[in-house]
Amino acid sequence: MLMAKVKLDIMPSFKDVFNKPVLTTGVKWLWITVIFFIVDQWTKQFAETHLTYREIFEVMPFFNFTLVYNEGAAFSFLANQGGWQVYFFTTVSSVVSLGLLYWLYTLNAKREWWLSISLSLILSGAMGNLYDRVTMGKVVDFIDWYYGSYHFPAFNIADSVIFLGAAMMLWDSFVIAPAIQKALVSQKDKDSQKNESSND
Repeated sequence: MLMAKVKLDIMPSFKDVFNKPVLTTGVKWLWITVIFFIVDQWTKQFAETHLTYREIFEVMPFFNFTLVYNEGAAFSFLANQGGWQVYFFTTVSSVVSLGLLYWLYTLNAKREWWLSISLSLILSGAMGNLYDRVTMGKVVDFIDWYYGSYHFPAFNIADSVIFLGAAMMLWDSFVIAPAIQKALVSQKDKDSQKNESSND
C-alpha cells in the first residue's frame, strides 16, 4: 500500500510526461540498457561459439560454463511446457519493455536516479532475452552455479541484470521512495506555512 501511494503521488500524468525534455527524465539512463544488452548478446555469442551443447567447462569448484537453451523465463522457469510458453513470454517481455520505457519517461533523471538505473537494468535484461526469443525461439544460458550435486538453473547476463535491477527496485520502494515522499511532504508543509505567514 505504501509503495502504491508513493508511486501515485510522485508519478505525473501521461500529458505531463511528454511535455518534459527527454534528457531530464529517466530515459537519460538508457545508456546502461544499451551497454548491458551488448554485453549480454556478446557473451551469448561467445558461449555458442566456444562451448558445445551441455558441455561442462569448469571455472571454479562451484562454478561452470555450460551451454543450454531455455524456452521458459529467467532461470529456466516453465522451460518444459511444450512450446506455448515461448509465445507467452515473448508477449510478456514486449509489454513489460514498453511499460518500463514509459515509466522511465515519468521519472526525474536527477532526483530518481536510483530507480531509473534499476529500471534500465531490468529493461536491458528483458530486451536481451526478448531478442533471443524473437530470433531463435529460445534463450541462450551458460552460467552454472552449483553446490555439491545441486545445480542452480543455468542463466545468463540478462537474467543477472534483471535480478540486480529488481533488488535495487525493492530498496527504492522501501527506503528511497519513502524518504523522497517524506521530503516532499515536509517541503509542502514549509511552503504552506510560508504562504500563511505572507497572508498574515
